[in-house]
Amino acid sequence: MHLLQAQAGAIADGSEAVDLGQTPGDIVVLSAADTELANLAAARGAFGEDFPSLRLANLMQIGHNLSVDIYAESVAAEARLVVVRLLGGIGYWPYGVEQLRAVCAERGIPLALLPGDDQPDAELAAQSTLPQEACHRLWQYCVHGGPENARNLLAYAAQLLGRESDWIEPKPLLRAGLYWPGRARSTLEELRKEWREGAPVAAVVFYRALLQANNLAPVDGLIAALAARGVNPLPIFCASLKEPVSAGTVSRLLAEAGAGIVLNATGFAVSSPGAERRETPFDTVGGPVLQVVFSGGTEVAWAEGSQGLSARDIAMNVALPEVDGRILSRAVSFKSEARFDAATQCPVVAYAPVSDRVDFVAALAANWIGLQRTAPAERRVALVLANYPNRDGRIGNGVGLDTPAGTMEVLRALEAAGYRTEDLPTDGNALIARLAAGPTNAAVAFREVRETLSFADYQTFFAALAPNVQEQVLARWGPPERDPFFLPGETDCGAFAMAAFRYGNVVVGLQPARGYNIDPQASYHDPDLVPPHGYLAFYAWLREDFRAHAIVHMGKHGNLEWLPGKALGLSQACYPEAALGPLPHLYPFIVNDPGEGTQAKRRAQAVIVDHLTPPLTRAESYGPLAELEQLVDEYYEAAGVDPRRLVVLRGEILELSARIGLDKDCGIARDDPADTALAKLDNYLCELKEMQIRDGLHVFGISPRVDQLTDLLVALVRLPRGDGTGGGASLLRALAADLGFASFDPLDCEMAAPWQGPRPTTLGGPGPWRSRGDTVERLELMARKLVAGDYQPKMSWSATRAVLDYIECELNPAVLACGRAEIAGLLTGLDGRYLAPGPSGAPTRGRPDVLPTGRNFYSLDTRVVPTPAAWHLGWKSAALLIERYRQEQGAWPRRLALSAWGTANMRTGGDDIAQALALMGVRPTWEVASRRVTGFEILPLSVLDRPRVDVTLRISGFFRDAFPAQIDLFDSAVRAVAALDEPEDGNPLAARVRADTAALRASGLDETAAGRRAGFRVFGSKPGAYGAGLQALIDERGWQGDADLARAYLAWGGYAYGSGAAGTAEHGLFEQRLSGVEGVVHNQDNREHDLLDSDDYYQFEGGLTAAVRHLSGGQPVIYHNDHSRPESPKVRSLEEEVARVVRARVVNPKWIAGVMRHGYKGAFEMAATVDYLFAFAATAHAVADHHFDAVFEAYLEDPEVRDFLGENNPAALKEMAERLIEAQERALWRPRSNSARARLEKLTGATLEEVS
Repeated sequence: MHLLQAQAGAIADGSEAVDLGQTPGDIVVLSAADTELANLAAARGAFGEDFPSLRLANLMQIGHNLSVDIYAESVAAEARLVVVRLLGGIGYWPYGVEQLRAVCAERGIPLALLPGDDQPDAELAAQSTLPQEACHRLWQYCVHGGPENARNLLAYAAQLLGRESDWIEPKPLLRAGLYWPGRARSTLEELRKEWREGAPVAAVVFYRALLQANNLAPVDGLIAALAARGVNPLPIFCASLKEPVSAGTVSRLLAEAGAGIVLNATGFAVSSPGAERRETPFDTVGGPVLQVVFSGGTEVAWAEGSQGLSARDIAMNVALPEVDGRILSRAVSFKSEARFDAATQCPVVAYAPVSDRVDFVAALAANWIGLQRTAPAERRVALVLANYPNRDGRIGNGVGLDTPAGTMEVLRALEAAGYRTEDLPTDGNALIARLAAGPTNAAVAFREVRETLSFADYQTFFAALAPNVQEQVLARWGPPERDPFFLPGETDCGAFAMAAFRYGNVVVGLQPARGYNIDPQASYHDPDLVPPHGYLAFYAWLREDFRAHAIVHMGKHGNLEWLPGKALGLSQACYPEAALGPLPHLYPFIVNDPGEGTQAKRRAQAVIVDHLTPPLTRAESYGPLAELEQLVDEYYEAAGVDPRRLVVLRGEILELSARIGLDKDCGIARDDPADTALAKLDNYLCELKEMQIRDGLHVFGISPRVDQLTDLLVALVRLPRGDGTGGGASLLRALAADLGFASFDPLDCEMAAPWQGPRPTTLGGPGPWRSRGDTVERLELMARKLVAGDYQPKMSWSATRAVLDYIECELNPAVLACGRAEIAGLLTGLDGRYLAPGPSGAPTRGRPDVLPTGRNFYSLDTRVVPTPAAWHLGWKSAALLIERYRQEQGAWPRRLALSAWGTANMRTGGDDIAQALALMGVRPTWEVASRRVTGFEILPLSVLDRPRVDVTLRISGFFRDAFPAQIDLFDSAVRAVAALDEPEDGNPLAARVRADTAALRASGLDETAAGRRAGFRVFGSKPGAYGAGLQALIDERGWQGDADLARAYLAWGGYAYGSGAAGTAEHGLFEQRLSGVEGVVHNQDNREHDLLDSDDYYQFEGGLTAAVRHLSGGQPVIYHNDHSRPESPKVRSLEEEVARVVRARVVNPKWIAGVMRHGYKGAFEMAATVDYLFAFAATAHAVADHHFDAVFEAYLEDPEVRDFLGENNPAALKEMAERLIEAQERALWRPRSNSARARLEKLTGATLEEVS
């Protein structure tokens, strides 16, 4: 690409352009630090009227490009000296630097661009026009800070302007120390005089700049709130936690005072994402570190908005601190204008605490201290399991996790650690049986009620909730007595039944349903449905009756973190807080899902204890697929020796493939010649058997062993890691190279192509060796032998040995350590101690650094999204997508709709957003040193060599919360592309926006408003809400046809984002966008799961398809792209992907045997798979009859499997039969067997003996 020809663009962050209204001044100082501006404003007051005039402004106020233009022309252009402090370098404010450089150069004004921290920046120095000595001195005044340095900075600046002035060199100040209200400095001895003897100590760590500016109200508030709870506050100020002197002082003071917990109000992190963890000053404590946010926004914006915190706050005060393992608490203060300084024409800003937020943080700290100071035998712990869908066959939902077995491992570990436990069940099945005997989300009536919360206790709890929470719950659900879990009393006022079972001081409970089961019709109109009384009563019982010291939610994911409320920086009116309160919260969570785990960290103060993914294995061949493979091999063998047999074999092959529907799955057309059909079939069979599938589930606290360990290790080294050399090479590629297979790539080859390379006896074995697929299979089998130790590599296999050494020395120990580390991590958290952080991601996608598990995972610095690597993949995938569409449809794609999930983009660094930009012909730009995204470039059509695509994004709720800057990036790019003067056939986006703008203007809107609305291309959930709206409809059978599914999807997703819109209801525009969509796109970034593992895929991909079909009257093409190998993305149709997953995993005896090892939860997984297959049939029309036939035969017609279901989870057996009957009733499945319906109906009510 000739990027020099590209048109540059900047990200509009959604803020409005403003004119600060300042008059020109001699000296202009711009900074993002309000404390620095306050110090300079105060220092200016010490000089006389004849002193050079000073203008101060916060860079955050002039972030918009037009704001920069106004300020540069009206203020900076008339200055005699301009000083800018830039935290993050030029990339933080590129347009502003460009414009100030131009203005200052034109007018001959000295310009000093100074780093915003204490680290030199050569790029800023090179762009400055003031002599370097002067720049350095000005910078040092700022670095050391304080009133005296501020006064000398101004005096020195006046000297630079030719005025005689008294100034001294920058004076270093105390980097860190102790503070107490009323005293600027204090000693530990003085603090102890203020403390309660014997009380626990909590440190409050904050920036020295707040002390220098006397901006200490939130610090004082935290001190008072802690003291009120019997906790001794240890207030410590510091310049920076990264600066050695400050860090050393903080560490020493923490140790000397014996602090047990830290409330940290500084931003950023000591460590860097993806790098080795660095020691922090807080390591001395050993206790948790609560991240306390002093927000850069206003209280009004926070209170009235749904986002909670700005993108800047998220990066500085949330995402980066997570890298150090800090627990996000709450935003306790916001900026307010204390006064307007007339001399500098700048508002002086102060932090104003919010009392109830301060109290919440102090209560949370006190509760963590309570964990520390309570002996294990006295601690009360709640283990909460999810129960959705709301059926008895689906208790213990946890993605990739045998939740019942893992819960048993936790119970045993707690018992061994000294917790008081009683009458533990024997295994996971027994655990579930006890829970299912009591109330569940499926039923309360006729169940054994063991635990209750009295109506009086609930009323007390409910009355203490925020008034608007009470109002909303009562308005939506009526009085508590109407709740399904409420039991009327004969002698009292009644009580709520609890889905819980006590085991001494440990309780195992079921998380209540959100309420859509009570009113499925709410799916059509209520995306932010508030939880019912029974939900709140459950958490009230845990908090007030059981009096839990900590809550553990077992496995991804529950619904607490998805309740309505702010994205983060919650208020007392947010439902996660209303339910959970300030309790310590631990959350075992699968390591490959950073997004949804991060949601729990940010909205429910969770400490993640990450766990391993399920073991992976090769699908291999089985049943009719193995039979077909053998026949195909015989066919090609006979081709050279027995031509007469070819006709017979060809007929057998094609007849068998047609009988099981494989001809349709592999794309054989009716008019395909026999050789073409056989080649397609051969390639498909090879691909299927080499697919990665799960071999069972992970059990929390247990590492894989024997075959599962071997297969997982092979999967972990199948793809290259790091730079792909040495131990980081792909084992298959290394083996191929050592065997002399020059230029052959076993990870990317045409499977059915003839093998023309060497055939070393080392890889010999039974069966033919005719194709590249056969070579890949032999390499896979040899890799497994090598990893298992069943074959010793030759001395000459240097590349292979390097990978095996890596496995032996690093990878195998890391995998084996996972089980112990997971239990240890959970016990560490329950001891009230600090749990070390670790990276997250898909380990088989080149991320073995996420191992061992058992850590408090973090995600990534969102400022780098999309990364250059993600852009490279997105560009390739977009090109492949466009090419396939053109080949199949005979035209260029004009309008596509793409689903973008926050969790996938966290894993990949932004594949989806990169692909969407690439489709439009837009490339991100990055700041060189930090690799942060700074803007974008529009590639000319002459370079693009194809038309642009009009892309509509349907973002998930978590994407909205975590990636506000990426929303602005995409929105800005859309509007820049729409503004291009290009022909309609080359830029359908611009043509559509022009037409829509004209239509909106004709309806009465002005040009600006019409253009803004016409340009909306980012849609998502209602602010404070999450999901796509289809789950309850599918689960509760609350729909009739496409119109119902589309209505729910459109109701939940019709909120526009970008260009200042933060979830504006634009359902009409959303419908208009989707009505013209030609293709639906969804990307999958790893093979550790598949699209029949989760309801999310059918809700977003299937829901989007149903909506487009309903609005347009025709079925769009649906692409489900495979990004699991970043260097070689694949574009497939959804129908192809469903078929591949059904064949390779769903009906594969190897997968079925794997889940059957897990009893109840294994049956649960099978029932879930049936549900998701049905849902894709309902929403996307992407499931063939023969797929349902295969599932029916594999699950319910096989006596061994059916007996397993009946013995371990009879509810799941019944649910599967009912779902398959529903598929027939809705004409989604026409069974091959005429007796299928009768057999299924018998299963819905039969006992195990009757069906056996």
